[in-house]
Amino acid sequence: MNLKAELDDVAIFKRVGACADKMGLETYVVGGYVRDLILKRPSKDIDFVCVGSGINLAQKVADSFEEHVPVSVFKNFGTAMIKLGEWEVEFVGARKESYRSESRKPIVEDGTLKEDQERRDFTINAMAISVNKENFGELVDPFDGLNDLKRKIIKTPADPDLTFSDDPLRMMRAIRFAAQLNFDIDPDTFDSIIRNTDRLSIVSMERVIDELNKIMLTDKPSYGFKLLFVSKLLHQFFPEMVELQGVDSVGDKSHKDNFYHTLQVLDNICATTDDLWLRWAAVMHDIGKPPTKRYNNKVGWTFHGHEDKGARMTPAIFRRLKLPMDERMKYVQKLVRLHLRPIALVNDKVTDSAIRRLLFDAGDDVEDLMLLCRADITSKNNNKVKRFLGNFDKVEQKMKEVEELDQVRNFQPPVSGEEIMEMFNLQPSKIVGVIKEEIKEAILEGQIQNNKSEAIEFMYKLAAEKGLIKKE
Repeated sequence: MNLKAELDDVAIFKRVGACADKMGLETYVVGGYVRDLILKRPSKDIDFVCVGSGINLAQKVADSFEEHVPVSVFKNFGTAMIKLGEWEVEFVGARKESYRSESRKPIVEDGTLKEDQERRDFTINAMAISVNKENFGELVDPFDGLNDLKRKIIKTPADPDLTFSDDPLRMMRAIRFAAQLNFDIDPDTFDSIIRNTDRLSIVSMERVIDELNKIMLTDKPSYGFKLLFVSKLLHQFFPEMVELQGVDSVGDKSHKDNFYHTLQVLDNICATTDDLWLRWAAVMHDIGKPPTKRYNNKVGWTFHGHEDKGARMTPAIFRRLKLPMDERMKYVQKLVRLHLRPIALVNDKVTDSAIRRLLFDAGDDVEDLMLLCRADITSKNNNKVKRFLGNFDKVEQKMKEVEELDQVRNFQPPVSGEEIMEMFNLQPSKIVGVIKEEIKEAILEGQIQNNKSEAIEFMYKLAAEKGLIKKE
């Protein structure tokens, strides 16, 4: 197969080929770019492999431009990289690798193109296209990757047990590629993943979660999560999610499988947003159900307080998974804690005070909260779904009306602590916080409007009651 026409569209290939010819280097574009080129998928990274020094080739290519092109050299890895507009172009010499059982860091030696292709993770990533003038555009495909692309199969070029034992992260990558490309994993390759799951322990959690986040960002992440679950890779690093799986029954009373429900919520949310952290909120929203599961003879299975339990579990899970412990974690934690609140506001008798409190607690994330609530509707009964969505429409309308009137969504105290101290000649003390809190409560309860004049009038009444000023 010749892909000359496809390479002709991107100037860098002929430039690299010309430089390689001058140096007498056999040179190829390899890996993901070749795969995506054949699949007609966009790609911003181009990897070149040459039989010789990739660093020297990178410098030669950079010097071929009239303007200065900086070269980033990584001597420990024998690689170099240049940036050309939107492209990140990497150069490496062909190599062969061997591994020690306790590390996924390879021992690297110079090798042939065939040995370089053989060390790659999957056949669809082991194809190469020549950029030398003599055979420009010629596909080199020793492991039948082109046919696996057509068959939509993820398969290792070498013995999968050796591939995954050497670098266990490749098991996560297999599932990630399957999820991104909507491919199947070859049965022998998947059986090998099952046999080697415990090898994941030598991989840093940061690398594991990087792959998991890429799975989360696919169009239908449930597919990747099911593969992680069936292979038992998920069990190695996210046991809390595994605990969601299963159905318990007592007599004729059963509960739904919360693992597969969570995956449906995740897919539902992915239809509305590409935000990674809202997707994480979908994954985490019922994480507190297993520890709160109880059986009641009258009502069956209950999960009372699972939203609060899940919110309390969130920081520890994020910390262990090496996820960020900043505002992103707090955002997920907030949505987990609040995800049942809008359901309670459906009743026509709900007070404006309850609406104000939800707006106050959710703040700027209230729209995301409602997206999560809508995604949480997974019933197969269309009439139920229609009714539940209609209820949430009513809740959102109530919130809109209350917010327009009271403006509590991004609540800022109408009277500051400094003003309170100045008005009543106070030093920083507990009473200042008490007054601020009571003003906030009065606003949320609808006793006063959210404005300075009413807050000051209310504050003077409080101050008189607390003996800060003499009653007249």
